[in-house]
Amino acid sequence: MSPDSKDQTETFADWTYYPELLETPVPRYTSYPTAAEFVDASFEERQRAALQGLSGTVSLYLHIPYCQEICWYCGCNTGAANKTQRLAAYLEALHHEIELVARNLPPSVRIARIAFGGGSPNAIKPTDFVRLVDKLTLNFRLSSPVISIELDPRSLAADWFMAIRGIGVIKASLGVQTLDPTIQAAIGRVQPREHIERATEGLRKAGVDSINFDLMYGLPFQNDAVLAETLDQSIAMGADRIALFGYAHVPHMIPRQQRIDASELPDQRARFRMAAQGHARLTAAGYDAVGFDHFALPGDDLAIAARTGTLRRNFQGFTEDQSPVLIGLGASSISEFPEVFVQNEKNAGRYRMLVGADQLTGRKGVMRNADDRRRGAIITDLLCRGKATIDGDLLAINRDRLEPFIKRGLARLDGNNLELLAGSAPYARSVAAVFDAYRGGEKQFSSAI
Repeated sequence: MSPDSKDQTETFADWTYYPELLETPVPRYTSYPTAAEFVDASFEERQRAALQGLSGTVSLYLHIPYCQEICWYCGCNTGAANKTQRLAAYLEALHHEIELVARNLPPSVRIARIAFGGGSPNAIKPTDFVRLVDKLTLNFRLSSPVISIELDPRSLAADWFMAIRGIGVIKASLGVQTLDPTIQAAIGRVQPREHIERATEGLRKAGVDSINFDLMYGLPFQNDAVLAETLDQSIAMGADRIALFGYAHVPHMIPRQQRIDASELPDQRARFRMAAQGHARLTAAGYDAVGFDHFALPGDDLAIAARTGTLRRNFQGFTEDQSPVLIGLGASSISEFPEVFVQNEKNAGRYRMLVGADQLTGRKGVMRNADDRRRGAIITDLLCRGKATIDGDLLAINRDRLEPFIKRGLARLDGNNLELLAGSAPYARSVAAVFDAYRGGEKQFSSAI
């Protein structure tokens, strides 16, 4: 029977390919409601009220929206770090925002985690990084925080390792994407393996005990063998975590992606096969599968959280962070409060102007009503724990949409308890989307696999 027959199903590694279940683009669900539901408005007062109402331990995220080189595939809010004055002005504003936010926090609030992301935090000087941490120390009440940082291996100089050791950073994420030179040239990110090895060795010596490699499938000129080689090399270099993302080609939303030759991109079937074989290769090498696209060695905190049922999902992706509150600092960063999501002004120039006027910079966001929180909890449980209890009315409304997944053995329903079964990982977001009240088949999202 030919592969085009309606009765034919294909299995790659341990995953069966049902293309009809992957036709509708779906969000990555780093929040619910998703960023697509954010509205443009001044959220300053709601941001202030949320900050002033906090208690207990919370987490911080600091955004550095600059890179030494801009990769063509990247969807992050980032610009070229080619002007010293631009970086200095941004850092001055970020220091001021730290003071503004800290001023609105009750004395009981403690900071348990601090994450630096971008862009590339190492687009700034390591001395500037140290000054940022000093500013946080002076303005917030730190509770022996876990500190993590995203890094670009291409511009990771030796003095950065000294700063990382001195500050006590213990978790780092390297943007690797692929180790194949042809694909690197096709996506505008040329970095020989030696750069990754140097970065990994330097981070280990600096005391970092959990190193993540960000990798991609679905890239131009990529095939199964090329992906397998990148995975094998990443395993050999000792990555504690690997995030294997599907490349999202949306040039209508991200103009820089127009430089990528779309005619050389793998089709959906090839993407599915790469994801399946990547999953099989990493788990065979001893990594635990975490969620639908992360992998971690069994002793890593992320794998432990997945095993113990404490895995969470926030704007940084899958995380072991247990704080229900994430305060975003810097242009375009997002704060997550129980009843509201707030995104700071995205434009770095306008961000600096707002901070200079002593204003909190939330200029986009969404209020979360009771139904949002209920649905968000279901989506999180499905993606992080593979099961969820569905309220009777939501189950009745959505039973027909669940049926295709149940019929194909990807999910099981026992009363009000929905469970994702073996081989369901590539369909997890599609199942979660069943409970998304805002989705209507929009095209602003990437492929479901």
